[in-house]
Amino acid sequence: MMLILATMTLAVVSCGPKKETKNEEATKEEAPKALVLYYSQTGNTKGVAQEIATRLGADIEEIIPLQPYDTGFRATIERCMKEREEGTVIEIQPLTSDIAKYDIIFIGYPVWFGTYAPPVATFLDQTDLSGKKIVPFCTFGSGGLDSSVRDMMAKQPKAEILPGYGVRAARLDAVPYEVDQFLKANGFLEGEYVKLEAFPEQHEVSEEEAAIFNAAVDGYPMLHAQAKTVASRALPNGTEYLFTAVDLPREGRDDMSPAGELQVYVTVVEGQAPVFTQVLR
Repeated sequence: MMLILATMTLAVVSCGPKKETKNEEATKEEAPKALVLYYSQTGNTKGVAQEIATRLGADIEEIIPLQPYDTGFRATIERCMKEREEGTVIEIQPLTSDIAKYDIIFIGYPVWFGTYAPPVATFLDQTDLSGKKIVPFCTFGSGGLDSSVRDMMAKQPKAEILPGYGVRAARLDAVPYEVDQFLKANGFLEGEYVKLEAFPEQHEVSEEEAAIFNAAVDGYPMLHAQAKTVASRALPNGTEYLFTAVDLPREGRDDMSPAGELQVYVTVVEGQAPVFTQVLR
């Protein structure tokens, strides 16, 4: 009987609610708090922001200009060019989030004129992010992640600007997978991810490789270039190419001089047509 009572007592203790230790409580309290902050004109960047916030369980807030931009491409370009020429500062609504309480801030934006859109520039001018970890993410027509990150580093020299994520507006269907891989590769999420090998040394393009490049950029009006050298690496479902190309003059656009040498990333998924993912100018 004594043995049975002892066994029952042990079972009750074992099945009861577990009290958290001081170390576990401290770990919870010290877990970095993340905010996803973004500006989105057409909804593309908003979609990426929501994907990041959902996967991280992070807070999210939108940067809203007091005078919203027209959603039309030409109207936006004309307004933005005028504002740049006149040095106009875009006013934004005050944020409801207390920036001071966050350790990590994901900042999202569309790329305009090779850098973050003006509402984000206003936020960076008005906010001291010293000591914060900043993760840039952006949407673009052809590229601009690298140049916008450089601008952000110059604007916030006392913040720690971490590697960012960028995606073409034409490839938004790739966002769920790529955001998942990005967050895991950079330690924001636990789980397995594909670690890609470094590109080998480049070589002169073959006819087949030149055809892949031409097919990838065909129809994109802002990219008129000829591939010179290339390197490739394996993907889980295909091949990724890094082309070095030379920008060519555009017919009927004497006002636009060639940009010189550029790098173009191209992905070929098995069974699909080649598509370029980013341009570095």
